[in-house]
Amino acid sequence: MTDSPIRWGILGAANFALKHMGPALHAASGAELAAVASSSAEKVAKFAQFAPGLRHHDSYDALLDDPEIDAVYIPLPNHLHVEWGIKALEAGKPVLIEKPVGMNVAEIDRLIAARDAAGLLAAEAFMIIHHPQWQRAKALLESGAIGNLCHVNAVFSYFNDDAGNIRNQADIGGGGLRDIGCYVLGGARYVTGQEPLSLDYARIQMQDGVDVFADMGFAFEGFTFQGYTGTRMAPRQEVHFHGDRGVISLSCPFNAGVFDQAEVVLSRPDLTREVMRFPGVNQYVRQVEAFGRALRSSESYAWPLEQARGLQAMIDQVLARA
Repeated sequence: MTDSPIRWGILGAANFALKHMGPALHAASGAELAAVASSSAEKVAKFAQFAPGLRHHDSYDALLDDPEIDAVYIPLPNHLHVEWGIKALEAGKPVLIEKPVGMNVAEIDRLIAARDAAGLLAAEAFMIIHHPQWQRAKALLESGAIGNLCHVNAVFSYFNDDAGNIRNQADIGGGGLRDIGCYVLGGARYVTGQEPLSLDYARIQMQDGVDVFADMGFAFEGFTFQGYTGTRMAPRQEVHFHGDRGVISLSCPFNAGVFDQAEVVLSRPDLTREVMRFPGVNQYVRQVEAFGRALRSSESYAWPLEQARGLQAMIDQVLARA
């Protein structure tokens, strides 16, 4: 790929894309938002407010056929991710797909096969690992800053009882585990670099076909994990890595700069604390730039589909208990 900006197209005018990923695609170094595919010209016009010259395609296929689009971002409802991800690859477009990239492991296997057949980059938009707070947490753990890791606990909750919201619609892949469970589980997998040995327990509350609360415990080699997600609870998010010589805590691990400021705290046995803050970092922009570097060079992408598959396997196990 040349040094000219990577021209991105978005399939669908999702509100999340309008608020977060659309602006990131246009603000990231070496990238520009060139087109949006939607049946609504009114929705696309909102994207054009920050991306002048934006082209409007009235169908997803038309955008995939556009020779002036270099890469595609997919923020469609969950059940459409793999279908349109494969179509993008077959059209010769590298693709960044919003999480969860698939509804189950079998779907992700299909996407991996399509990626390999096309020889193109396809990845899940797991943006948190591109934030320096997570990279710092990983580096601290690997350096032995907290000694031997004993336990990880994580929580992510919000309140949303709107029956019309896609997060609460079972037939299109709604539910708390698919929406935010990936962060609770995936963050631990990223920092530790480990796969779980077993699912120890899972307690799930269902409402109208979707999980609104999930409390789960996994066993890893050398440490245990406990986490929960809730979509009918007051907002809360935090992650702790508890070792025998210290604790690494993230007080705003998932929605940095929105829920609160990004902060990593290293607590030591002598009760001293080192506080690391990361103001002004846009993890969506950093995600787009990392994807671009992987397209332009031999740099590996930090969250390949195999990582997404391992995460989905954990979610599948928990959902099976429902």
